[in-house]
Amino acid sequence: MRLATIRTAGGTQAVRVDDDQLVELAYPDVGALLDAGPAALVGAAGARGVEHGADEVELAPVVPRPPKIICLGLNYEHHIREMGEDPPEFPTLFAKYTEALIGARDAIVLPRVSKRVDWEAELAFVIGTRVRHADDATARAAIAGYTICNDVSMRDWQRRTAQWLQGKTFEHSTPLGPVLVTPDEVDDARDLALRCEVDGEVRQDARTSDLVFDPVAIVRYVSTILTLVPGDVVSTGTPGGVGVGRQPPVFLTPGQHVRTVIEGVGELLNECAAEDAGTPAGGAG
Repeated sequence: MRLATIRTAGGTQAVRVDDDQLVELAYPDVGALLDAGPAALVGAAGARGVEHGADEVELAPVVPRPPKIICLGLNYEHHIREMGEDPPEFPTLFAKYTEALIGARDAIVLPRVSKRVDWEAELAFVIGTRVRHADDATARAAIAGYTICNDVSMRDWQRRTAQWLQGKTFEHSTPLGPVLVTPDEVDDARDLALRCEVDGEVRQDARTSDLVFDPVAIVRYVSTILTLVPGDVVSTGTPGGVGVGRQPPVFLTPGQHVRTVIEGVGELLNECAAEDAGTPAGGAG
């Protein structure tokens, strides 16, 4: 099953994606659907509701206001090498906030205070059940589905200190979507092709099987620290090919188009816009 959150005149609406038709569900967004419990997710598969054509709607972030957004860095071996780092013994964790999130077709806002804005294509997943101190089976069962994130990073701000947060959560910078795909449709995302293009040029090309810490390992680790709850978003890290790793480094500029694709999940397509041009419609809502 494939789920999405669309924008409406009154806010947002969760929908089931049936090919080119989107069927409204009885929840304001995918996060609320997951929070209603496993039975609600099962019921969504056969629910009837108002239908929309896929080309008639505007996509919000697939989970507009996650309780938590947890991200990993340095989780593909090639990326670890290009960043000049040693392989981590434990997952490298940081966070984002909901103000950073945008929809799958919204503009990525390039902050006026940063000149080093970088792309980072990532597999993300969303938690469907409350979980703490998970074993492998519990961790796998806690994953409601998979989606796409581009962890757009302001490298000059990220490297101001040893802590990355300030370079990772600028407002209106992080597309999330277009859909949430249940694990059965993508074989638990074990080996999916992942790609990022900028103006049609491939910048990143990898497979999720190359993750150092896979989604189950991530849930096990993070749930040891805190309780994961329905709607939490976890982004698993980016492969090699980021702009800062090039010689010379290359960064995003206004007017460029970033396409982020994961096999079996879909694509994000976002134009870069200067912050001085005004904040585009969208954001977390």
